[in-house]
Amino acid sequence: NKDVIRPNIVIINIDDLGWKDLGYTGSQYYETPNIDQLSRSGMVFTNGYATAANCAPSRASLMTGKWTTRHGIYTVASSERGESRYRTLIPIKNITTLSKKFPTIASILGNAGYTTCHSGKWHLSESPLDYGFDINIAGGHNGHPRSYYPPYGNVKVNGDPGQYLTDAIMVNVLQFIDTVKSPFLLYYAPYAVHTPIHPVSKLLPKYQNKPAWQGQGNTDYATMVENLDTNIGHLMALLESREFLKNTFIVFTSDNGGLYGITKQKPLRAGKGSYYEGGIRVPYIFRWDGKIKAGSNNAYPVTNLDLFPTLLEITGIDASSYAPDGMNLMPVLTGESKHIERSLYWHFPIYLQAYKVKDNENRDSLFRTRPGSVIRKGNWKLHYYFEDDGVELYNIEADIAESKNLAVENPEKTKELLSLLKDWWKTTNTPIPAERNPEYKYE
Repeated sequence: NKDVIRPNIVIINIDDLGWKDLGYTGSQYYETPNIDQLSRSGMVFTNGYATAANCAPSRASLMTGKWTTRHGIYTVASSERGESRYRTLIPIKNITTLSKKFPTIASILGNAGYTTCHSGKWHLSESPLDYGFDINIAGGHNGHPRSYYPPYGNVKVNGDPGQYLTDAIMVNVLQFIDTVKSPFLLYYAPYAVHTPIHPVSKLLPKYQNKPAWQGQGNTDYATMVENLDTNIGHLMALLESREFLKNTFIVFTSDNGGLYGITKQKPLRAGKGSYYEGGIRVPYIFRWDGKIKAGSNNAYPVTNLDLFPTLLEITGIDASSYAPDGMNLMPVLTGESKHIERSLYWHFPIYLQAYKVKDNENRDSLFRTRPGSVIRKGNWKLHYYFEDDGVELYNIEADIAESKNLAVENPEKTKELLSLLKDWWKTTNTPIPAERNPEYKYE
Protein backbone atom coordinates (compact mmCIF):
# COMPACT_ATOMS: atom_id res chain seq x y z
CA ASN A 1 0.00 0.00 0.00
CA LYS A 2 1.71 3.19 -1.25
CA ASP A 3 -0.36 5.41 1.07
CA VAL A 4 1.08 3.88 4.22
CA ILE A 5 3.87 5.99 5.73
CA ARG A 6 6.17 3.28 6.99
CA PRO A 7 7.32 3.91 10.54
CA ASN A 8 10.87 4.51 11.59
CA ILE A 9 12.04 1.75 13.92
CA VAL A 10 14.24 2.11 16.98
CA ILE A 11 15.34 -1.06 18.78
CA ILE A 12 17.03 -0.33 22.11
CA ASN A 13 18.77 -3.50 23.30
CA ILE A 14 20.71 -2.92 26.53
CA ASP A 15 23.46 -5.30 27.63
CA ASP A 16 23.03 -7.23 30.91
CA LEU A 17 20.34 -4.90 32.24
CA GLY A 18 18.27 -6.79 34.82
CA TRP A 19 14.49 -6.90 35.16
CA LYS A 20 14.57 -4.86 38.38
CA ASP A 21 17.39 -2.48 37.37
CA LEU A 22 15.03 0.39 36.46
CA GLY A 23 12.86 2.81 38.37
CA TYR A 24 9.68 1.77 36.56
CA THR A 25 10.29 -1.93 37.31
CA GLY A 26 10.64 -1.19 41.02
CA SER A 27 14.26 -0.40 41.81
CA GLN A 28 14.65 2.05 44.65
CA TYR A 29 18.40 2.34 44.08
CA TYR A 30 19.03 2.97 40.37
CA GLU A 31 17.72 6.20 38.82
CA THR A 32 16.29 6.01 35.30
CA PRO A 33 13.89 8.95 34.75
CA ASN A 34 14.06 8.85 30.93
CA ILE A 35 13.38 5.12 30.62
CA ASP A 36 10.61 5.49 33.22
CA GLN A 37 9.08 8.22 31.03
CA LEU A 38 9.35 5.92 27.99
CA SER A 39 7.50 3.22 29.95
CA ARG A 40 4.60 5.62 30.58
CA SER A 41 4.34 6.49 26.88
CA GLY A 42 3.65 2.95 25.64
CA MET A 43 2.94 -0.63 26.67
CA VAL A 44 5.00 -2.42 29.31
CA PHE A 45 5.27 -6.22 29.30
CA THR A 46 5.89 -7.60 32.78
CA ASN A 47 6.55 -11.16 31.55
CA GLY A 48 9.12 -10.33 28.88
CA TYR A 49 11.98 -12.72 28.12
CA ALA A 50 15.27 -12.93 26.30
CA THR A 51 15.73 -16.02 24.09
CA ALA A 52 18.89 -16.90 25.99
CA ALA A 53 20.52 -16.09 29.33
CA ASN A 54 23.65 -14.63 27.73
CA CYS A 55 24.56 -12.13 25.03
CA ALA A 56 25.44 -13.66 21.66
CA PRO A 57 22.61 -16.24 21.36
CA SER A 58 19.99 -13.73 22.47
CA ARG A 59 21.21 -11.16 19.93
CA ALA A 60 21.33 -13.72 17.11
CA SER A 61 17.72 -14.67 17.84
CA LEU A 62 16.56 -11.04 17.96
CA MET A 63 18.18 -10.32 14.58
CA THR A 64 16.90 -13.47 12.81
CA GLY A 65 13.65 -14.32 14.60
CA LYS A 66 15.00 -17.86 15.08
CA TRP A 67 15.36 -20.07 18.14
CA THR A 68 18.95 -20.73 19.24
CA THR A 69 18.52 -24.35 18.11
CA ARG A 70 18.30 -23.14 14.51
CA HIS A 71 21.31 -20.77 14.35
CA GLY A 72 23.46 -22.82 16.77
CA ILE A 73 24.87 -19.86 18.71
CA TYR A 74 24.50 -20.89 22.35
CA THR A 75 27.15 -18.91 24.18
CA VAL A 76 30.22 -16.72 23.84
CA ALA A 77 33.37 -18.52 22.61
CA SER A 78 33.66 -22.18 23.67
CA SER A 79 30.82 -24.33 25.00
CA GLU A 80 33.30 -26.06 27.32
CA ARG A 81 33.14 -23.61 30.20
CA GLY A 82 34.15 -24.56 33.73
CA GLU A 83 36.50 -27.37 34.73
CA SER A 84 36.25 -30.53 32.63
CA ARG A 85 36.37 -32.83 35.67
CA TYR A 86 33.01 -31.42 36.82
CA ARG A 87 31.29 -31.87 33.43
CA THR A 88 29.46 -35.17 33.04
CA LEU A 89 28.71 -34.67 29.32
CA ILE A 90 30.54 -33.43 26.23
CA PRO A 91 28.68 -30.21 25.41
CA ILE A 92 27.35 -29.45 21.92
CA LYS A 93 29.87 -27.43 19.86
CA ASN A 94 29.14 -23.73 19.75
CA ILE A 95 28.94 -21.51 16.63
CA THR A 96 30.36 -18.02 17.17
CA THR A 97 29.61 -16.28 13.85
CA LEU A 98 26.03 -15.93 12.60
CA SER A 99 25.49 -17.79 9.33
CA LYS A 100 24.66 -15.50 6.40
CA LYS A 101 21.92 -17.90 5.33
CA PHE A 102 19.63 -16.23 7.90
CA PRO A 103 18.06 -12.97 6.71
CA THR A 104 18.23 -10.33 9.46
CA ILE A 105 15.78 -7.57 10.33
CA ALA A 106 18.33 -5.14 8.88
CA SER A 107 18.76 -6.93 5.54
CA ILE A 108 15.00 -7.29 5.03
CA LEU A 109 14.21 -3.68 5.92
CA GLY A 110 17.20 -2.48 3.91
CA ASN A 111 15.82 -4.23 0.84
CA ALA A 112 12.48 -2.50 1.52
CA GLY A 113 14.07 0.97 1.35
CA TYR A 114 15.04 1.57 4.97
CA THR A 115 18.33 3.22 5.95
CA THR A 116 19.77 0.91 8.59
CA CYS A 117 22.16 1.87 11.38
CA HIS A 118 23.82 -0.39 13.94
CA SER A 119 25.33 1.23 17.03
CA GLY A 120 27.23 -0.33 19.92
CA LYS A 121 27.58 -4.06 20.52
CA TRP A 122 27.17 -6.45 17.58
CA HIS A 123 28.92 -9.61 18.82
CA LEU A 124 27.77 -11.88 15.93
CA SER A 125 30.58 -11.39 13.37
CA GLU A 126 33.39 -8.99 12.50
CA SER A 127 30.96 -6.43 11.10
CA PRO A 128 27.21 -5.78 11.00
CA LEU A 129 27.72 -4.26 7.52
CA ASP A 130 27.76 -7.83 6.15
CA TYR A 131 24.25 -8.46 7.53
CA GLY A 132 22.23 -5.63 6.04
CA PHE A 133 23.33 -2.56 8.00
CA ASP A 134 24.32 0.55 6.03
CA ILE A 135 26.11 2.17 8.95
CA ASN A 136 28.16 0.62 11.75
CA ILE A 137 28.98 2.62 14.88
CA ALA A 138 31.43 0.76 17.15
CA GLY A 139 30.23 -2.80 16.42
CA GLY A 140 32.48 -5.84 15.96
CA HIS A 141 32.92 -9.41 17.18
CA ASN A 142 33.83 -8.26 20.70
CA GLY A 143 31.32 -8.71 23.50
CA HIS A 144 32.46 -5.83 25.68
CA PRO A 145 34.98 -3.00 25.65
CA ARG A 146 38.32 -3.37 27.40
CA SER A 147 37.59 0.02 28.91
CA TYR A 148 34.77 2.56 28.95
CA TYR A 149 37.47 5.25 28.97
CA PRO A 150 39.53 6.05 25.85
CA PRO A 151 41.22 4.50 24.02
CA TYR A 152 38.58 1.77 24.82
CA GLY A 153 40.92 -1.01 23.64
CA ASN A 154 38.89 -3.12 21.22
CA VAL A 155 36.15 -0.64 20.26
CA LYS A 156 36.59 1.88 17.46
CA VAL A 157 34.40 4.95 17.65
CA ASN A 158 34.84 8.66 16.98
CA GLY A 159 34.63 10.62 20.20
CA ASP A 160 36.05 13.60 22.03
CA PRO A 161 39.24 12.96 23.99
CA GLY A 162 38.35 11.60 27.41
CA GLN A 163 34.75 10.80 26.44
CA TYR A 164 33.04 7.90 28.23
CA LEU A 165 32.22 5.17 25.68
CA THR A 166 28.43 5.23 26.16
CA ASP A 167 28.46 9.00 25.55
CA ALA A 168 30.72 8.67 22.48
CA ILE A 169 28.42 6.09 20.88
CA MET A 170 25.36 8.27 21.48
CA VAL A 171 27.05 11.32 19.90
CA ASN A 172 27.44 9.25 16.73
CA VAL A 173 23.85 7.99 16.96
CA LEU A 174 22.57 11.56 17.25
CA GLN A 175 24.55 12.54 14.14
CA PHE A 176 22.78 9.71 12.30
CA ILE A 177 19.32 10.78 13.52
CA ASP A 178 20.10 14.43 12.71
CA THR A 179 20.82 13.72 9.04
CA VAL A 180 18.74 10.64 8.17
CA LYS A 181 15.56 10.71 6.13
CA SER A 182 12.64 8.36 6.79
CA PRO A 183 12.21 5.50 6.90
CA PHE A 184 15.11 4.29 9.05
CA LEU A 185 16.01 1.43 11.37
CA LEU A 186 18.23 2.29 14.34
CA TYR A 187 19.53 -0.66 16.35
CA TYR A 188 20.91 0.96 19.50
CA ALA A 189 22.82 -1.65 21.51
CA PRO A 190 25.29 0.13 23.78
CA TYR A 191 27.95 -1.93 25.51
CA ALA A 192 26.61 -0.61 28.80
CA VAL A 193 25.89 -1.95 31.34
CA HIS A 194 28.16 -4.96 30.65
CA THR A 195 31.45 -5.35 32.50
CA PRO A 196 33.99 -3.86 32.99
CA ILE A 197 32.15 -1.90 35.68
CA HIS A 198 33.77 1.50 35.09
CA PRO A 199 32.02 4.31 36.96
CA VAL A 200 31.01 7.69 35.57
CA SER A 201 32.96 9.62 38.19
CA LYS A 202 30.80 12.74 38.38
CA LEU A 203 27.78 10.61 39.36
CA LEU A 204 29.52 8.67 42.15
CA PRO A 205 28.83 11.01 45.12
CA LYS A 206 25.05 10.67 44.66
CA TYR A 207 25.15 6.88 45.03
CA GLN A 208 27.86 6.64 47.68
CA ASN A 209 25.43 8.14 50.20
CA LYS A 210 22.39 6.20 49.01
CA PRO A 211 21.21 3.18 51.04
CA ALA A 212 21.41 -0.17 49.22
CA TRP A 213 18.12 -1.85 48.30
CA GLN A 214 17.40 -5.59 47.93
CA GLY A 215 20.84 -6.57 46.69
CA GLN A 216 21.29 -3.38 44.67
CA GLY A 217 24.04 -1.19 46.06
CA ASN A 218 26.98 -1.19 43.65
CA THR A 219 27.74 2.54 43.27
CA ASP A 220 29.90 2.10 40.15
CA TYR A 221 27.20 0.11 38.37
CA ALA A 222 24.53 2.62 39.42
CA THR A 223 26.43 5.42 37.65
CA MET A 224 26.57 3.30 34.47
CA VAL A 225 22.80 2.75 34.61
CA GLU A 226 22.10 6.47 35.11
CA ASN A 227 24.52 7.48 32.34
CA LEU A 228 22.80 5.05 29.98
CA ASP A 229 19.42 6.54 30.92
CA THR A 230 20.71 10.07 30.27
CA ASN A 231 21.84 9.05 26.79
CA ILE A 232 18.45 7.51 26.02
CA GLY A 233 16.99 10.87 27.09
CA HIS A 234 19.19 12.59 24.48
CA LEU A 235 17.98 10.14 21.81
CA MET A 236 14.30 10.66 22.68
CA ALA A 237 14.72 14.46 22.72
CA LEU A 238 16.22 14.49 19.22
CA LEU A 239 13.56 12.12 17.85
CA GLU A 240 10.97 14.54 19.25
CA SER A 241 12.60 17.70 17.92
CA ARG A 242 12.87 16.19 14.44
CA GLU A 243 9.17 15.22 14.72
CA PHE A 244 10.02 11.56 14.25
CA LEU A 245 8.18 10.44 17.38
CA LYS A 246 4.81 10.73 15.65
CA ASN A 247 5.69 7.76 13.45
CA THR A 248 8.48 5.84 15.14
CA PHE A 249 8.01 2.35 16.56
CA ILE A 250 10.28 2.03 19.61
CA VAL A 251 11.07 -1.12 21.55
CA PHE A 252 13.22 -1.16 24.69
CA THR A 253 14.63 -4.36 26.16
CA SER A 254 17.77 -6.14 27.40
CA ASP A 255 19.66 -9.09 25.93
CA ASN A 256 19.60 -11.13 29.17
CA GLY A 257 19.21 -10.83 32.92
CA GLY A 258 21.37 -8.78 35.27
CA LEU A 259 24.84 -9.90 36.36
CA TYR A 260 24.39 -11.60 39.73
CA GLY A 261 27.07 -10.32 42.11
CA ILE A 262 26.84 -6.82 40.64
CA THR A 263 23.05 -6.45 40.86
CA LYS A 264 20.15 -8.59 42.08
CA GLN A 265 16.62 -8.91 40.75
CA LYS A 266 14.65 -9.88 43.86
CA PRO A 267 12.34 -11.77 43.99
CA LEU A 268 13.72 -13.42 40.82
CA ARG A 269 16.22 -16.22 41.32
CA ALA A 270 19.86 -16.03 40.07
CA GLY A 271 21.03 -13.87 37.14
CA LYS A 272 22.75 -13.77 33.75
CA GLY A 273 23.73 -17.21 32.49
CA SER A 274 21.03 -19.01 34.47
CA TYR A 275 17.66 -20.18 33.15
CA TYR A 276 15.92 -19.26 36.37
CA GLU A 277 13.89 -16.08 35.94
CA GLY A 278 16.74 -13.77 36.98
CA GLY A 279 18.75 -14.86 33.94
CA ILE A 280 16.11 -14.56 31.23
CA ARG A 281 13.34 -12.21 32.37
CA VAL A 282 14.01 -8.69 31.10
CA PRO A 283 12.28 -5.30 30.77
CA TYR A 284 10.11 -4.65 27.69
CA ILE A 285 8.55 -1.38 26.54
CA PHE A 286 6.81 -0.80 23.18
CA ARG A 287 5.91 2.71 22.03
CA TRP A 288 4.18 3.87 18.86
CA ASP A 289 2.19 7.08 19.17
CA GLY A 290 -1.44 6.75 18.15
CA LYS A 291 -1.21 2.96 17.78
CA ILE A 292 -0.08 1.68 21.20
CA LYS A 293 -1.97 3.05 24.18
CA ALA A 294 0.24 5.05 26.56
CA GLY A 295 0.42 3.79 30.12
CA SER A 296 -0.76 0.27 29.24
CA ASN A 297 0.49 -2.97 30.79
CA ASN A 298 0.45 -6.56 29.59
CA ALA A 299 1.26 -9.72 31.56
CA TYR A 300 1.45 -12.18 28.66
CA PRO A 301 4.85 -13.79 28.11
CA VAL A 302 6.72 -12.32 25.14
CA THR A 303 10.25 -12.86 23.83
CA ASN A 304 12.73 -11.06 21.59
CA LEU A 305 11.87 -13.62 18.89
CA ASP A 306 8.60 -11.70 18.54
CA LEU A 307 10.32 -8.54 17.28
CA PHE A 308 11.11 -10.02 13.86
CA PRO A 309 7.50 -10.83 12.78
CA THR A 310 6.15 -7.72 14.52
CA LEU A 311 8.51 -5.36 12.67
CA LEU A 312 7.78 -7.04 9.36
CA GLU A 313 4.05 -6.67 10.01
CA ILE A 314 4.24 -2.92 10.68
CA THR A 315 6.36 -2.34 7.58
CA GLY A 316 3.96 -4.26 5.34
CA ILE A 317 6.35 -7.14 4.60
CA ASP A 318 4.99 -10.68 4.45
CA ALA A 319 6.81 -12.59 7.20
CA SER A 320 5.53 -16.05 6.27
CA SER A 321 8.33 -16.81 3.80
CA TYR A 322 10.87 -16.28 6.60
CA ALA A 323 9.11 -18.73 8.95
CA PRO A 324 9.85 -16.77 12.14
CA ASP A 325 9.73 -18.62 15.46
CA GLY A 326 8.13 -15.71 17.30
CA MET A 327 4.68 -14.13 17.08
CA ASN A 328 3.47 -10.89 15.54
CA LEU A 329 2.56 -8.84 18.62
CA MET A 330 0.59 -6.11 16.82
CA PRO A 331 -2.87 -7.47 17.77
CA VAL A 332 -1.79 -7.39 21.41
CA LEU A 333 -0.02 -4.02 21.16
CA THR A 334 -3.07 -2.35 19.60
CA GLY A 335 -5.51 -3.96 22.04
CA GLU A 336 -7.34 -6.00 19.37
CA SER A 337 -6.34 -9.22 21.09
CA LYS A 338 -5.85 -9.81 24.79
CA HIS A 339 -4.50 -13.31 24.54
CA ILE A 340 -1.31 -15.02 23.46
CA GLU A 341 -1.56 -18.81 23.42
CA ARG A 342 1.79 -20.50 22.92
CA SER A 343 4.68 -22.06 24.80
CA LEU A 344 8.12 -20.51 25.10
CA TYR A 345 11.26 -22.67 24.90
CA TRP A 346 14.93 -22.32 25.80
CA HIS A 347 17.72 -24.77 25.01
CA PHE A 348 21.23 -24.63 26.45
CA PRO A 349 23.15 -27.85 25.59
CA ILE A 350 26.39 -26.61 27.15
CA TYR A 351 28.07 -25.52 30.39
CA LEU A 352 28.48 -22.07 31.88
CA GLN A 353 30.66 -21.81 34.96
CA ALA A 354 29.60 -19.88 38.08
CA TYR A 355 31.16 -16.51 38.82
CA LYS A 356 30.92 -16.85 42.57
CA VAL A 357 30.98 -20.36 43.97
CA LYS A 358 30.14 -19.15 47.48
CA ASP A 359 27.29 -16.82 46.53
CA ASN A 360 24.82 -17.89 43.86
CA GLU A 361 21.26 -19.12 43.49
CA ASN A 362 21.86 -21.74 40.82
CA ARG A 363 21.04 -25.45 40.89
CA ASP A 364 24.60 -26.13 42.01
CA SER A 365 27.39 -23.78 43.01
CA LEU A 366 29.89 -24.68 40.25
CA PHE A 367 27.80 -23.71 37.21
CA ARG A 368 25.34 -20.95 36.41
CA THR A 369 23.71 -23.61 34.30
CA ARG A 370 24.44 -27.14 33.15
CA PRO A 371 23.09 -28.57 29.86
CA GLY A 372 19.31 -28.35 29.84
CA SER A 373 16.09 -27.10 28.28
CA VAL A 374 13.24 -25.01 29.66
CA ILE A 375 9.59 -24.57 28.68
CA ARG A 376 7.09 -22.00 29.90
CA LYS A 377 3.40 -22.57 29.18
CA GLY A 378 0.86 -20.33 30.86
CA ASN A 379 1.96 -19.90 34.46
CA TRP A 380 3.98 -23.13 34.47
CA LYS A 381 7.70 -23.43 33.86
CA LEU A 382 9.66 -26.68 33.63
CA HIS A 383 13.46 -27.09 33.70
CA TYR A 384 14.96 -30.30 32.32
CA TYR A 385 18.64 -31.27 32.80
CA PHE A 386 20.43 -33.70 30.50
CA GLU A 387 23.13 -34.93 32.90
CA ASP A 388 20.76 -36.57 35.37
CA ASP A 389 17.28 -36.24 33.76
CA GLY A 390 16.56 -33.81 36.56
CA VAL A 391 13.21 -32.02 36.40
CA GLU A 392 12.04 -28.89 38.18
CA LEU A 393 8.48 -27.54 37.87
CA TYR A 394 7.38 -24.13 39.10
CA ASN A 395 4.14 -22.17 39.08
CA ILE A 396 5.62 -18.80 38.10
CA GLU A 397 2.54 -16.80 39.04
CA ALA A 398 2.37 -18.24 42.56
CA ASP A 399 6.14 -18.63 43.01
CA ILE A 400 8.03 -16.11 40.89
CA ALA A 401 11.17 -16.89 42.94
CA GLU A 402 11.16 -20.52 41.73
CA SER A 403 11.63 -21.71 45.31
CA LYS A 404 9.24 -24.69 45.42
CA ASN A 405 9.79 -27.52 42.94
CA LEU A 406 6.36 -29.05 42.25
CA ALA A 407 7.51 -31.81 39.85
CA VAL A 408 6.82 -34.67 42.27
CA GLU A 409 3.51 -33.41 43.62
CA ASN A 410 2.17 -32.42 40.19
CA PRO A 411 3.11 -35.37 37.93
CA GLU A 412 0.41 -34.58 35.33
CA LYS A 413 1.66 -31.06 34.63
CA THR A 414 5.25 -32.33 34.63
CA LYS A 415 4.37 -35.01 32.08
CA GLU A 416 2.44 -32.55 29.88
CA LEU A 417 5.28 -29.99 29.72
CA LEU A 418 7.96 -32.64 29.27
CA SER A 419 6.01 -34.08 26.36
CA LEU A 420 5.67 -30.63 24.72
CA LEU A 421 9.39 -30.03 25.23
CA LYS A 422 10.31 -33.34 23.59
CA ASP A 423 8.02 -32.55 20.64
CA TRP A 424 9.79 -29.21 20.26
CA TRP A 425 13.18 -30.94 20.22
CA LYS A 426 11.93 -33.06 17.31
CA THR A 427 10.43 -30.20 15.28
CA THR A 428 13.54 -28.02 15.62
CA ASN A 429 16.13 -30.82 15.25
CA THR A 430 17.50 -29.83 18.63
CA PRO A 431 21.00 -31.18 19.34
CA ILE A 432 20.91 -33.13 22.61
CA PRO A 433 24.19 -33.67 24.48
CA ALA A 434 24.51 -37.38 25.26
CA GLU A 435 28.20 -38.28 24.99
CA ARG A 436 29.84 -38.90 28.38
CA ASN A 437 32.95 -36.88 29.25
CA PRO A 438 35.91 -39.25 29.90
CA GLU A 439 37.57 -36.59 32.08
CA TYR A 440 34.63 -36.41 34.49
CA LYS A 441 35.94 -37.20 37.98
CA TYR A 442 33.63 -35.40 40.34
CA GLU A 443 31.69 -37.40 42.88
